[in-house]
Amino acid sequence: LEEFAQVVRGLAFDEPRIPVVSNLTGRLAEPYTPEYWVRHVREAVRFADGVRTLHELGVTTFVEIGPGGVLSALAEGCFDDGTDIVTVPALRADRPEPHALVTALGRLHTHGISPDWQALFSGAHRVDLPTYAFQRERYWLDVPQTSGDVRAAGLEAADHPLLGAAIATADSNGILLTGLISLKTHPWLADHAVNGTVLLPGTAFVELAIRAGDETGCGWVEDLTLELPLVVPERGGVTLQVAVGPEDESGRRQLSVHSRVDDGSWLRHATGVLSSAEAPSAADLGAWPPAGADAVDLTGFYEGMAAAGLDYGPVFQGLRSVWRAGDDVFAEVELPDESAAEAAEFALHPALLDAALHALAAGGLVALDEGPVLPFAWSGVAVQAAGAAMARVKLSRTATGSVTLAVADGTGDPVASVESLSLRAVSAEQSRGAGGGDQLFALEWTPFTLPSATDALVIETVADFDALRESEGAPDVVVVPCPAGSGTQTADRVRSVASEVLALVQWWLAEERPGCLVLVTRPGDLAHAAVWGLVR
Repeated sequence: LEEFAQVVRGLAFDEPRIPVVSNLTGRLAEPYTPEYWVRHVREAVRFADGVRTLHELGVTTFVEIGPGGVLSALAEGCFDDGTDIVTVPALRADRPEPHALVTALGRLHTHGISPDWQALFSGAHRVDLPTYAFQRERYWLDVPQTSGDVRAAGLEAADHPLLGAAIATADSNGILLTGLISLKTHPWLADHAVNGTVLLPGTAFVELAIRAGDETGCGWVEDLTLELPLVVPERGGVTLQVAVGPEDESGRRQLSVHSRVDDGSWLRHATGVLSSAEAPSAADLGAWPPAGADAVDLTGFYEGMAAAGLDYGPVFQGLRSVWRAGDDVFAEVELPDESAAEAAEFALHPALLDAALHALAAGGLVALDEGPVLPFAWSGVAVQAAGAAMARVKLSRTATGSVTLAVADGTGDPVASVESLSLRAVSAEQSRGAGGGDQLFALEWTPFTLPSATDALVIETVADFDALRESEGAPDVVVVPCPAGSGTQTADRVRSVASEVLALVQWWLAEERPGCLVLVTRPGDLAHAAVWGLVR
């Protein structure tokens, strides 16, 4: 202790700017002296008294600066009367230091302490939270779509988000993949609308071809031509068939993609060739960001795309950065967080590859002055790594007007490559008519002019219809205002009105009257809405 005292006498002591409670006395520390520190080493530690003194001074939150949480536990035991305090150890022996420290700051923050976040996250700054996420509330549970065991029907599971089953064809040594897509089972497809019509992305056809190639041992999509857009209806689903033919002498297989709605006609959307030959090596994107390339401003880009007829929702708005260097365009694309988890289920998520193609318009390789431009013919498509949620892309224009693609992950390793992609403009009529002419319907109002009084009978209530039943002959037109219905409850009125109108219509049809029966409803009346559903 004497040697310790000699060392301490060589130190200079100042008044503390923050009050300190002494472990020697259990009270606020007096000015430090060498003798104080000698006593501090020798005498008992009055820890409990010090904690109580701090509490008397208004301290309710204690932070332990040390390698563990022993003192935090001791501090909680210093009060016998149930005094409520918060003790937070900064470090824990069984946790990594960064994790333990940030956890401690989080606990302090939840108890009303405001740490200096700028000191913790150097260079960070606050941003305003978006308001649109809080404008609505969903009460329906998201129930995952499940399917039965297709093996019970003699099929194999396709293990793909767009396909449900696979079967080998006995007579041709081919493969048939089937699936059902809809906006209910695949809601992210609604984010891909062209001229106001939801279409299956052209990149989804590439994904189907790649999956078919995996099933048949063909790792290279030699050719894929999109003949007809596939409309995803607002209601109901579309049945898909991806057919792969037998292998020829050169290792190639013919591919076709068909669809139909309900029991309608089958429509062929794409044809192609799969090859078991080894795909060419993927190109190296080199240094990133590309040296010497000019950055492209993407402000208002997707608004401009929507004005041109390409209305992309959040899932397809994956373009993050674009650079242009001559006939080459470089881009970074990324799926939103809610879709990134699904990327592992695809060889190359259609929304991610589609976003890569948006760089063609952003970089000026494709003009949208005359309307939307969509993929038409793919050649030499190969996937080197599946499941990417973000990617770097290089797109180059060739002398023939087509485009080549090289896709890599965030470290530069190859993900996919496309030797040639041709694009074609699509009109609003083409996209609307892609469903085969019997899938899309619209409500069209036809003005109705009442005939003259000599040719028409307008009755006051349904009860007046009894007079019509008893009369001989019939006018050309009978105009019947729908009744108000009996009962005070809406459900009672709906039943009453529907029953009366049903009886009237059944009688009219049974009589086979040559005239026209006109039912008049009032907007906003729920009982009359039931009449719409009954006699439409």
